[in-house]
Amino acid sequence: MFVNIGWTLYYLIRIESGWIPNTTPTSFAVPLLVVYAFWALFFSFTGLYQYWFVRSRFDEFTSVVKAVSLGCFILFFVIFLDDAINDAKAISRFLILIYWILMIISVGSGRIIIRSIQMNMLEKGIGLRDTLIIGDGIRGRELKHWIDKFPQLGYKVLGFVSSNERKGSADAIGSISQLAQIVDKRNVSEVLIALEASEKDKLFDILRSVPQSKVHLKILPDTYEIVSGLARTNQLYGVPLIEVMPEIMSHGAKLAKRAIDIFVSLFILIMMLPLLLIIALLIRISSRGPVFYKQIRVGKNGAEFTMYKFRSMYKDAEEYGPEWAGEKDPRITWIGRIIRKIYLDEVPQMINVLNNEMSLVGPRPERPYFVEILKKDIPYYYKRIAIKPGITGWAQIKHKYDESLSDVKEKLKYDFYYIENMSLKLDFKIMINTILVILFMKGH
Repeated sequence: MFVNIGWTLYYLIRIESGWIPNTTPTSFAVPLLVVYAFWALFFSFTGLYQYWFVRSRFDEFTSVVKAVSLGCFILFFVIFLDDAINDAKAISRFLILIYWILMIISVGSGRIIIRSIQMNMLEKGIGLRDTLIIGDGIRGRELKHWIDKFPQLGYKVLGFVSSNERKGSADAIGSISQLAQIVDKRNVSEVLIALEASEKDKLFDILRSVPQSKVHLKILPDTYEIVSGLARTNQLYGVPLIEVMPEIMSHGAKLAKRAIDIFVSLFILIMMLPLLLIIALLIRISSRGPVFYKQIRVGKNGAEFTMYKFRSMYKDAEEYGPEWAGEKDPRITWIGRIIRKIYLDEVPQMINVLNNEMSLVGPRPERPYFVEILKKDIPYYYKRIAIKPGITGWAQIKHKYDESLSDVKEKLKYDFYYIENMSLKLDFKIMINTILVILFMKGH
């Protein structure tokens, strides 16, 4: 609505006021719809629609100024090209400055009004999110005190989950071992962790118990961690909370990443179709068995899916159970050894990418059998399966082929580096390095 108000004011100043000479008359409705569609899409890419919680009015206005400025710069560039092509007068470039000011005023004011209304509704208990506090000790009760004092935080505390399995407080609604059931039964959307200093060893048990695809997790840090800078917090009304597994990539970056996945996957499958048919024929005549090898893998948030590859081993190579394939594994066929060397066996996974089960770049998906082993040995393994797996990744260009559990554990260091630094820039770097690996035949 406020985008349309900005356009309406701009139209009145440009066409109806008569203040600006030599402007070409234009229609009102059609440009209104086009401009609205542009800003709706652009604001979505810049993440202006993704926050449910209340932010300060200053932060909200700052975000609007950044987004509108970038959007108007894009419009200015488009108009500049149009002026150059049509040899138009440069007055339209001045008009974009007027439009920029009007958009900041209208959209910025609109956002402040909306946030003010939202705060008022939260103060009346409308729109609060069902929340659990893990920890029924001093810190947990102190956190509940602040939440009750400031309903603008957006939390509605349903109760405490005791960190003590044997002796919880009288008003605790369950213990950590019952956490998953409580979340499902009560449709909890927020979990706040407020453990005592002596209970921090239970943190990984909590993280493993909570279905993170359904809830948002936040931790109340120690004062020492805040003061020393060991914890980066987003404080609102004086309540410091650290988000567990925050979204590193912006909403716009994730949409761009998905668009790149779709475009590149379709391009490769179409351009390489003749070669893929030849590979399929060679696999078929070199050994008995299907052309494609299908295997259940673990995807984002633990969801299982069927991953496709060109079959590079003899049929029934894993009839005695899952095994890691070594570089000189006798189970690999002659054509399999060639296509593995240049990663052509992975090309059918472009189908998984199109199905949104995988991405071009991300941690490699593991089999459920090995995931269960790794989850027991590595308490923070849940972080690796919290994002969409990929065909290639930082670990694949930095470490050799998996031949043992120790190789997988070593690769986890690289996977965690990628997870903590996800960006389109890093994705492009990995894709370029993957191409170099293929060209120099450094695959296995």
